[in-house]
Amino acid sequence: MFTRRQVLQSSAAGFGWLAFSALHAQWTAKRSHGAEPTKYRSPLAPKPQHFAAKAKRVIFFFMAGGPSHLDTFDWKPELAKRGPGGRSQHLAPVFGFQPSGKSGLPIADVFPHLAKHADHLCLLNGVHTAVAGHQQATVAVHTGNPSFVRPSFGSWITYGLGSQADDLPGFVTLNPLGDQGGAQNYGSAFLPAAFQGTRLGTGSRGVPNIENRHLAGNDQRKQLDFVEQANRRLLEQDPNDPALQGLIESYELAYKMQTSVPATLDLERESAATHSLYGLDDAATSAFGTQCLTARRLAEKGVRFIQLTSQGWDHHNNLRESLGRNATSIDKPIAGLIADLAQRGMLDETLLVWGGEFGRTARDDKGDGNGRGHANKGYTMWMCGGGVKGGLRYGATDELGEVAVDGRMGTHDLHATILHLLGLNHEELTYRYAGRDFRLTDTAGEAAKGIVA
Repeated sequence: MFTRRQVLQSSAAGFGWLAFSALHAQWTAKRSHGAEPTKYRSPLAPKPQHFAAKAKRVIFFFMAGGPSHLDTFDWKPELAKRGPGGRSQHLAPVFGFQPSGKSGLPIADVFPHLAKHADHLCLLNGVHTAVAGHQQATVAVHTGNPSFVRPSFGSWITYGLGSQADDLPGFVTLNPLGDQGGAQNYGSAFLPAAFQGTRLGTGSRGVPNIENRHLAGNDQRKQLDFVEQANRRLLEQDPNDPALQGLIESYELAYKMQTSVPATLDLERESAATHSLYGLDDAATSAFGTQCLTARRLAEKGVRFIQLTSQGWDHHNNLRESLGRNATSIDKPIAGLIADLAQRGMLDETLLVWGGEFGRTARDDKGDGNGRGHANKGYTMWMCGGGVKGGLRYGATDELGEVAVDGRMGTHDLHATILHLLGLNHEELTYRYAGRDFRLTDTAGEAAKGIVA
């Protein structure tokens, strides 16, 4: 059993910080003394889109390390004819590929569960990025810029749309990286702190001991009302003070989350069949399965952007064994999430995005016939649900899978496409800072409308 302080520090990076990152409560009237409050709109109140949206929310599966597209979702017959040895030193795919679904999408046979959902998947085989170093590429895919501190794209989405969650943060990141950019990958940078991601661990099921043991519910409510009254007197002097607004709202959200967080994260409330669907009953899949089932519960509560992280995809050697283990760990959980969202009527309004910071080379990296180097000029990500065409292979790399040659999608194009599916024009989603209007896609980016259903 954890102490309350330990839970708050380790599971949610501090309860006050978690609450402050959301700034959720929507106050319109004072509860005591009859004084008229200063009225304002919560920064996370739902906002209108620029145009009709295909998706309401995003679940981003980040595969840290750079998964090999050539051994997963980008079948290259020409590469399969080659192997290590000789002057080329090319490495054939280490797994077989099978045409899957009615669409016949080529998917590596190490993903038997995902292959059953091939007709929901949109493979983006022409993705590329500007850098081939892990940290720079990781920061780039999360923020749009490999060099400067910029808001994460989850923060931009929450800024643009607000959230539908009433008692949870609008942006939650599960088990994020501690390095390769760390908190920068889910930070809000110059955007208000309301839009940053809330870091949440999934090492235990549910979060115990976050209730206030010192005050009964009614007494705690009275205490919060008293503190709010004092803060609102200050707010009346400066109605546009975002820090004070955030302080008032963070206290209220913290009060609500004493109930909402344990209830949302308690996966024991799910049936044995659901646990099996996500692979929670198997040691090989339980860790990522826990993330996926948690993501579904957060999505049901209205959280706008949810990120899941799987580590260990940097396969310079031991490719077949390590990649096989990684693929197994995510295959059944993600397939389970797709099936669960579909049967709940949520898949069409939830955009799933899968991928890493880059892909892997067609060449044998270490000369042992079992590893690949970093490849940023062409690799694969995929999308599912949320208004994208299923059973589609969009874009292509060259015959050996080294360079994107068709349907090219750079980082800004990827982000523009995600925003488009959410009903946001990437050129109009701006924030004034340091004397100019910033946007997620900087001065570039084009939405790939060819994938839109």
